Amino acid sequence: MSENKLDSIQFPRDLRKVTQQDLPQIAQELREFIIDIVAVKEGHLGASLGVVELTIALHYVFNTPEDKLVWDVGHQAYGHKILTGRKDVFHTNRTLGGISGFPKMAESEYDAFGTGHSSTAISATLGMAIAAQLTGNTTRQHIAVVGDASIASGMAFEALNHAGVTDTNILIILNDNAIGIDPSVGALKAYFTKVKLDEASEKDNIFEALNFNYTGPIDGHDLDTLLSELNRLKHIKGPKVLHVITKKGKGLRQAEENQVTYHAPGKFDAKTGDLLPKGTEKIPPKFQDVFGKTMVTLAKKNEKIIGITPAMPTGSSLKYMMEAFPTRAFDVGIAEQHAVTLAAGLASEGLYVYCNIYSTFLQRAYDQVIHDVCLQKLPVIFCLDRAGIVGEDGATHHGIFDISYLRCIPNLIIVAPRNEIALRNILYTAQLGLNLPIAIRYPRGRGTLLDWELPFSELKIGQGSLLKEGTDVALLTVGPIAENALEAIKTSSASEKVACYDMQFIKPLDEELLHHIFKNYKTIITIEDGAIAGGFGSSIAEFSVKHQYSNTIEILGVPDVFLEHASVHELQSIAGISSEAIQKTIELYV
Repeated sequence: MSENKLDSIQFPRDLRKVTQQDLPQIAQELREFIIDIVAVKEGHLGASLGVVELTIALHYVFNTPEDKLVWDVGHQAYGHKILTGRKDVFHTNRTLGGISGFPKMAESEYDAFGTGHSSTAISATLGMAIAAQLTGNTTRQHIAVVGDASIASGMAFEALNHAGVTDTNILIILNDNAIGIDPSVGALKAYFTKVKLDEASEKDNIFEALNFNYTGPIDGHDLDTLLSELNRLKHIKGPKVLHVITKKGKGLRQAEENQVTYHAPGKFDAKTGDLLPKGTEKIPPKFQDVFGKTMVTLAKKNEKIIGITPAMPTGSSLKYMMEAFPTRAFDVGIAEQHAVTLAAGLASEGLYVYCNIYSTFLQRAYDQVIHDVCLQKLPVIFCLDRAGIVGEDGATHHGIFDISYLRCIPNLIIVAPRNEIALRNILYTAQLGLNLPIAIRYPRGRGTLLDWELPFSELKIGQGSLLKEGTDVALLTVGPIAENALEAIKTSSASEKVACYDMQFIKPLDEELLHHIFKNYKTIITIEDGAIAGGFGSSIAEFSVKHQYSNTIEILGVPDVFLEHASVHELQSIAGISSEAIQKTIELYV
């Protein structure tokens, strides 16, 4: 049995000492290393398997970290992390105190730029290249690896438009695998298919038209070809594009055949590649599936209902509606700004548009929410999946800012349903004709109810409810964090003194209920799965000041920091909103 060559490689300088003939063996060992760790520890699998040869070739040819290498999207970078000093700690990936699942500047000098969201690499790399020009550095290379359909985003094209008229030393690697998390969509995908089939003439080349020196397409799994082209391009000045064809999940049969599932498959058998069997016990549904299945039910009765998602039909479960009503549900690709304004255009024609965007990704379309939707009072229904703390994906993916950045926008209703039934009912209520836009926020993961598909009930906008009576202290919650609050009360030594209210609507607030609470409880504790600054608790404090109440107010939520990666429970404990942490806060006031 030949020696394991990956064992001798800690940094790219070690990689550059081996012969080119040894690189295929290193590629095989790197794939096996990724598979063995991710099978047990979980994480993003398919994207990193697809770029193993490309990762090796880039670090073999270029002088990283002096040469700048930016990964887009960052979930392609597991191999990069292993080859840049983090092999021995890779098993800590996405765990509390461990390494991040995405490139992170503070973690390694080899991570030239943090990339957790998509389509930022060309802009960032161009900035680095211009900086090199301004400081007289004429030799440094600047490489952006753009994969998983990120090239189709508007921001990527903005950067291409600028880069094409510069003489910067920038190389864009187009990692073309025809899939993001779900299969790629749109005219650009069709164009790349033509290129791969040699049906696009040189006159048709979109990159040449933008003044890039274009090479490709080439086989992204052929190390000799990759090395030859990268070495050649290293000596060509000006903006360049290398188009490589790869297969997401390469090297693991199931990951190649089921690319959507194996994007982030959870635990699986490293030897067979099979997903670990799930128990047969009935469990509560994921909130995303409550959304997806409810959409189908509503769309059957209301032909004016439309669904939109920017590249996340599986993650959002809009796929159910896309399968049932393919002409009324749209995946618009990684294009959040377009998704929001498209929704506005549809809503302006009297349609009921459910625009499903992860909370962290709606940040990318903030101006469109304000200018195109709320300013014009267009009743778009924003369904904010993954709101709150999301866990192991970390700082780039937590949906903790949406309450703060949405609450200040006029004409916008904001609601956080407590459970599956409440989510189902607000989705129903939204298509009864609200005449204002609404943001419905709900978390990643499962709810608590088995029997949730009950007959619909219309919710009264801006109405909260009492969950538990008490005498001295009132806990005010929004969303499923109420479960933590109720558990905290249950374990409190003075539970009879503590009341709990599900306010449900962050905007408008239930002011009648709030007046009752402030008149009957000495201490008010607000609890939210989101940032304290500008959040739900802030709105309660503003209410108190406006009406000159003097009650003690304690605001619990995410402090003014970027929470890192860990389990949801660990992060809730750090933020002080786990049931145990809430219980300790209660004890201070009873």
